[in-house]
Amino acid sequence: MIQNLLVANRGEIARRVFRSCRDAGIGTVAVFSDADADSPHAREADVAVRLPGNAPGETYLRGELIVKAAADAGADAVHPGYGFLSENAGFARAVLDAGLTWIGPPPAAIETMGSKVESKRLMAAAGVPVLSELDPDSVTEADLPLLVKASAGGGGRGMRVVRSLDELAEAVESARAEAGSAFGDPTVFCERYLETGRHIEVQVLADSHGTVWAVGERECSIQRRHQKVVEEAPSPFVDDAMRTELFDAARKAAQAIDYVGAGTVEFLAGPDGGFYFLEMNTRLQVEHPVTENVTGLDLVALQLSVAEGARLPAEPPATKGHSIEVRLYAEDPSAGWQPQSGTLHAFEVSGVDREFTHGSGLRLDSGVESGSVIGVHYDPMLAKVITWAPTRAEAARRLAGALAGAKIHGVVTNRDLLVRILRHEAFLAGETDTAFFGRHGLDTLAAPLATVDTERWSALAAALADAAGNRANATTLGRLPSGWRNVRSAGQRKVFAKGDNRYEVVYSLTRDGLQAEGYGDVALVAATSNQVVLDIAGVRRTFAVARHGTVSYVDSPLGSVALTVEPRFADPDAALAAGSLLAPMPGTVVRLAVSGGDRVRAGDPLLWLEAMKMEHRISAPADGVVAELPVEVGQQVEVGAVLAVVGETE
Repeated sequence: MIQNLLVANRGEIARRVFRSCRDAGIGTVAVFSDADADSPHAREADVAVRLPGNAPGETYLRGELIVKAAADAGADAVHPGYGFLSENAGFARAVLDAGLTWIGPPPAAIETMGSKVESKRLMAAAGVPVLSELDPDSVTEADLPLLVKASAGGGGRGMRVVRSLDELAEAVESARAEAGSAFGDPTVFCERYLETGRHIEVQVLADSHGTVWAVGERECSIQRRHQKVVEEAPSPFVDDAMRTELFDAARKAAQAIDYVGAGTVEFLAGPDGGFYFLEMNTRLQVEHPVTENVTGLDLVALQLSVAEGARLPAEPPATKGHSIEVRLYAEDPSAGWQPQSGTLHAFEVSGVDREFTHGSGLRLDSGVESGSVIGVHYDPMLAKVITWAPTRAEAARRLAGALAGAKIHGVVTNRDLLVRILRHEAFLAGETDTAFFGRHGLDTLAAPLATVDTERWSALAAALADAAGNRANATTLGRLPSGWRNVRSAGQRKVFAKGDNRYEVVYSLTRDGLQAEGYGDVALVAATSNQVVLDIAGVRRTFAVARHGTVSYVDSPLGSVALTVEPRFADPDAALAAGSLLAPMPGTVVRLAVSGGDRVRAGDPLLWLEAMKMEHRISAPADGVVAELPVEVGQQVEVGAVLAVVGETE
């Protein structure tokens, strides 16, 4: 029996495993990097062990340090979570060699499925349908479009779509570089790319006595950069006949490698219902909560039981209702999915079932909380928000409402994109293949939920909240209203910016009430530094306002808006040379494509930044000459740092 378990991971998945351990009466051990010293997962465990350093290569990918941490903390078992070392056969062996219980499949099974090239050959021999492998050196026009994939990879890293032979060489080189950096193995291969495929996966669970469950399928087709964004169970695409075939193929895959524990067999399905093996993830998946919600199972608890040698019942429970999960990322979808960093001043999702009841209405699996600092060393996922309802339409509506009403202050997120997806008529109709963003337009889907009108009213509320705060903190003149004069004077003025929009708020607080230029029929009902109530044309609306630094965050039923307060006087030192390209995020320069003095055309790559486990290309904004290139490979840069200056051609 497991008594004390170490989770070799961080953030959301560590907290998720701890939750099941507490229910089972098992002690918990966390490991944490220096960047995670104040992370909720480090605080929630019974004991925590520091891994010196920040980057994954210094900390969570150091298997020997984690095994030592388990010994030092008195742990007798190790759960790898997902990512990091969860699919590292060498780490699994090290855990077992140390006399610890490994919460996962046998190392040989991990090793077999660790190579996508070899695993596909094995699956074909076991009777599981696969897409044929293509050699990058012998690809022809007839093979296009195709997908370049890292053999040892996952999570979208080391993957490139190629639609013309001219793109192939660069795609292979780029994929190899990213795969080598992320996984230590630059091997890549190619396969046919289905433009409108469905990403369908089957949750499997097997014990050491020969029982193999196909617990249920999930659809994870809506993806960005080949990483999942929305997941649901069951799939709206799969009928009973297809489900039977999928489950049979998944069980064959698990049986072919003598699998034990929880795992996921992933398939790509075509419009005709035919499906092909993609890979097997020999661990718990990020999206496992949707399966838990429709089955009532606790998959982590079952992992622990199987590791202790327990037998599974002959058949898994039937599914009930529908569950949808979205991944809330600190990223800007409208700016090439740029990851974001900074302090998460507020993170509140109302209506969450804090008791973690399976099949509950709304569930939040999060690695962060209000006050958390989002760094640059790890994946930018903040949380998974999951809902369950009797029907798919109800689940989508409930989840969209919860996200739209959440308070998220401090970093840009993909929240508005997620809400638009969940409310989109194509999503509600079940039309959710991998081309969803391309078909419906990322620009449209990523547009802010708040309208210009909402931004205007939010700017007025922010100005009034600032005035109320100033009035409350005044120490002279008997706390008279902000801007008070004993003779009539010009109104108070405050300027806010939101993207390219600029809002100048000019108002006066008089005996007759609020006078706001350009706002029409509006009356001030009440105002404090954090809440403003306005009567707008006879409709009373409440705005929650929070000020952090130079940004005012305004939340209301009209939408959530972050407004930058413009300074009264411009800083002359803030001017930049024309043509300056600034770092959109903190990161590391990993490759340079040009040198100072080179001529470039608009769209040409200048350099690549690595941040939050992904490479980001920085391209020339226009034709010109590289006048300055003040960075070098390996250099760490902060957000806003000048990466290059592209001057006039002549």
